[in-house]
Amino acid sequence: MTLFVESAARLRLAATALLAVAALGLASGAHAQASPTGQPQTQLPRIELTSGMYRIQAQVAYTPEQREIGLMHRKEMPQQEGMLFVFERPGVQCFWMKNTLLPLTAAFVADDGRIVNLADMQPQTLDSHCSAEPVRYVLEMNQGWFAKKNIQAGTVLGGDVFRR
Repeated sequence: MTLFVESAARLRLAATALLAVAALGLASGAHAQASPTGQPQTQLPRIELTSGMYRIQAQVAYTPEQREIGLMHRKEMPQQEGMLFVFERPGVQCFWMKNTLLPLTAAFVADDGRIVNLADMQPQTLDSHCSAEPVRYVLEMNQGWFAKKNIQAGTVLGGDVFRR
């Protein structure tokens, strides 16, 4: 009987450990995974965003798969272009740059279009860059684009996607 109880306890402990490892794997799945083809995604839907007189042509990543690939494997991107990541609900969003070749700046954007914070991100790093508060949108642009246009935290972006 003692052997059976010890075996059952070990099985419960092993099952708990496996669940914890699986949960960690799922949690880390929010970060970008390798593109299955190693090719950039360039055919996503596009929308126009604005900041004052500046226009942004943004590809829109709506699905988890599109968000996971993001701007991976891109070797170049025109200055007025970017990618808008759209999440189902506001949350603290964190990004890293695995398999991303371009230096980028992420603008973490609230539902009303207000930039909450900006983060410069270096290519091919695993450093985590997170929103300062829960947001639904993240706009990635070439690094330096926001700074050159004097666009900073507190600036409100325009576009049909943002609720006012």
